[in-house]
Amino acid sequence: MGTNTRLEEFGVSGPGEVDEPAFSGLAQRHRRELHVHCYRMLASFEDAEDTVQETFMRAWRRRETYAGRSTFRAWLYRIATNACLDLLAKRRPQPATGGEVPWLQPYPDRLLDELPAGDADTPEAVAVARETIELAYLVAVQHLAPRPRAVLILRDVLGWPAKDVAELLGDSVNSVNSALQRARAGMRQHLPAERQDWTGGEEDTDTRELVRRYTDASVSTDVTALASMLRDDVRFSMPPTPGLHIGRDTVVNYLVESGFEGMTGLRPIQTTVNRQPALAFYLWHQQEGAYLPLTIDVLRVTGGAITEILTFHDDRFPRLGLPAHLPANSTE
Repeated sequence: MGTNTRLEEFGVSGPGEVDEPAFSGLAQRHRRELHVHCYRMLASFEDAEDTVQETFMRAWRRRETYAGRSTFRAWLYRIATNACLDLLAKRRPQPATGGEVPWLQPYPDRLLDELPAGDADTPEAVAVARETIELAYLVAVQHLAPRPRAVLILRDVLGWPAKDVAELLGDSVNSVNSALQRARAGMRQHLPAERQDWTGGEEDTDTRELVRRYTDASVSTDVTALASMLRDDVRFSMPPTPGLHIGRDTVVNYLVESGFEGMTGLRPIQTTVNRQPALAFYLWHQQEGAYLPLTIDVLRVTGGAITEILTFHDDRFPRLGLPAHLPANSTE
């Protein structure tokens, strides 16, 4: 196959002359799913953004290497995966034994919804499958070494054949299959045994009511009411702040010791991130005369009780599509 034929979808006007706007437009069609892919690899929204930009720059510099043996989409995934592996090799430590992932950041559902759901087996639907975008999944994936992590995501999430993964990683099919088995075993060790109750559909009536009660109790800083909604083995953390609190009594004691009881001036907005219910809390600031971002609580609900709370700080509000402030007369 000649160069013109291989590159004609980019709008080639001659050998080696690729139309940059056409190339960029074709690449941009895949931005969101590539961003989600990098986010799964890295568990950081910001790192994923940087890596997608790096992917597009590498793709443009290496445009002549696209030989048409695979789809343009697969070619971009190959570049993105290698960019993630390069970043992980340079600066990503493994999580602490207790399960903390300090670099973990939430992913807003409003951006996940940019990818059309389509049929269950379409690439777009696979890219945002609920079970593989939840925070518990992201945390479990971070316990895997980078290459097994890439194998797991490419094989089990994206459904790539073993031979294609082997080609991407410059490895044998046997090595890929072996890495996949190790990765699956690692995931079983760290994934919660039960699925969350939240589906995002009309069947979530009971979970929505629990979230409402959690919201009311949080605004009134009623620790006793909050405790009644927590399962015995509830987990609480505040990435990137170190510390993983496990067990109802431990979490309640932490809330009391941190001065949560007696706080006033909170206003909530309900939202969803990582296909989970979440509450964004704003705190009244007299000097500004407005409610300003404070924290975001992301909840995991299992069996009618809260089994995990991940609290993120206010710097996450803009990318989540949340207001920069709430006015004094806010009734949220």
